[in-house]
Amino acid sequence: MKICLISEGAYPYVTGGVSSWIQSMITNMPECEFIVYSISSKETDGMKYKYELPSNLLELHDIFLGSYIDKEIQAGKRYAITETEKEAFLSLIGGDETNWQVLFDFFVSGKIDSILNFLASKDFFDIVRALCEKRFVHIPFTDMFWALRSMVLPLFLCIDQKMPEADLYHSVSTGYAGVLGALAKHQYNKPFLLTEHGIYTREREEEIIKADWIKGYFKDIWIDYFYSLSHCAYASADKVTSLFEGSRRIQVEIGCPEEKTAVIANGIDINKFTVQNRWTKETGVHIGAIVRIVPIKDIKTMIQSFAIVQQEIADSYFYIIGPSDEDKEYYEECVELAESLGIRNLVFTGEVNVHDYFSFLDLLVLSSISEGQPLVILEGLAMEIPYVATDVGSCSELLLGTYDEYGQAGKIVPVMHFHLLANEIINLVRSTELRKEYGRNGRNRVEALYTLPGMIKRYKEVYEKGVKVYGGHWLSAERTI
Repeated sequence: MKICLISEGAYPYVTGGVSSWIQSMITNMPECEFIVYSISSKETDGMKYKYELPSNLLELHDIFLGSYIDKEIQAGKRYAITETEKEAFLSLIGGDETNWQVLFDFFVSGKIDSILNFLASKDFFDIVRALCEKRFVHIPFTDMFWALRSMVLPLFLCIDQKMPEADLYHSVSTGYAGVLGALAKHQYNKPFLLTEHGIYTREREEEIIKADWIKGYFKDIWIDYFYSLSHCAYASADKVTSLFEGSRRIQVEIGCPEEKTAVIANGIDINKFTVQNRWTKETGVHIGAIVRIVPIKDIKTMIQSFAIVQQEIADSYFYIIGPSDEDKEYYEECVELAESLGIRNLVFTGEVNVHDYFSFLDLLVLSSISEGQPLVILEGLAMEIPYVATDVGSCSELLLGTYDEYGQAGKIVPVMHFHLLANEIINLVRSTELRKEYGRNGRNRVEALYTLPGMIKRYKEVYEKGVKVYGGHWLSAERTI
């Protein structure tokens, strides 16, 4: 069986949850062959792989969305666009329902010679003018032209790809990866599985609302556009999985047909986490965070909380464990913030073997603005280390045991509330017995519900069923596979 995995901006150049998940999927299904399409906004030439590529990974394709920068443009062309094709383009922005099948056929037909030439063509000019006349009369044409061009360029560059033929296509998000999965299904009539680790549309919506570079009246247009991309993936996918029940409910709320949805939780190799290897340092309390230093992880809130913790607990030590090169500007801001707050004993470790830190940490912290089902929480709990985490994704489910009886394994606080985060850290630091109880509860939960063999078994079943029965209706009323 040949599987084509499609992801955005992750594997194999960046470590983290999705990349680790992809590596686990490939290495633990040696009987399957894999192709990976990795969509990135950053140039990958010269970047080192963060993972050793498995032997059953046949092909790795990088789609760099900035590859157009140095290309020449021939403006003013005509491409004999039909009225149906024009309406499909119009429906992409501000329309009620996008005709994706017409758009896919347009790009794979070879009708245009270059995406950049098309976006500088008289046809595209006419499309923008029609949009302004029909739907956006209050927006200046020039603003609309350049905004629309920047909006659709990454999408069109993706759709313009020659997708390889596989037995099944598996997108690891909606957005551009989800549209590529829909395109592959359209081209080859093969099953398409969609897995969301987080709710892509909601994450993009949060980013757009906060973005300074998007003018106010364009924010709604951008948000609607990303919802359109998600609807494309939901409509085309034969099966849509999420990592936990709360995420599945949001998918249905956004517009995914409920009968397509199911839950497959993340899993870890519990045998790699040996509690007997833990030891206690002679002095101090040691608090860690295993995290990429990027804005969505909200490292600044974490640092502010550490400053409060240190005021109350003088012999506290802090370790921010993870790569700092993904967003160097943000990393520098975090370092400056820590220095301005006068925090002692704070270490940015960079990329290290996290097991070296699991061996002695007393407590772990996660302050993210958005998450799916964090593998780092599962790993920490497997080592019987309790967590304090923000109320995002499935963090509450993992730490409070919403759907099981294994007991509490940590504390949950609201997003961006560094005072509350600090208070819960302080409370747990002062109670060794509570930390031990939470750690045991967490280990029991992971052993029972979140193992790697269990996760791989579920995906194998979905793959095999999809390939076997495709041509009929690949649906199931079962919510948790």
